[in-house]
Amino acid sequence: MKDCVHRMTKQRAMILEELRESCSHPTADEVYHMVRRRLPRISMGTIYRNLEVLTEMGEIQTLELAGTQRHYDGNPEPHYHIRCVRCDLVEDAPLGLMPELEENVEPATDFKITGHRLEFLGLCEKCSKALAVNPSEKALLL
Repeated sequence: MKDCVHRMTKQRAMILEELRESCSHPTADEVYHMVRRRLPRISMGTIYRNLEVLTEMGEIQTLELAGTQRHYDGNPEPHYHIRCVRCDLVEDAPLGLMPELEENVEPATDFKITGHRLEFLGLCEKCSKALAVNPSEKALLL
């Protein structure tokens, strides 16, 4: 664990602001394009470094979801996510935390449970409509 204090630089503040205004849980590349509109000279390396620092500071969450690129969430509070298996859109799942999951798992294992993450999988509205038009693609998702 690093024992250092990070200050809120102009770049970090702008990245954090973009993430807090976004509902889409963007990838680093998407964050880069969002921030670049306001800071045209910012580099991709600066984006990656600052996303890591903001995660260490507890200002954002890094979402390492199964089979996808990392996504970033401007809401650092624990909550669940839902991901489209076709386009990788990530949104907050509309339900509260379920601490009973940890209480039920711990006695059944040798693990001391320290937390959990939950990702729901499905099709977003746009992809559901696209599959209704082209049902042959549905087999590729199974």
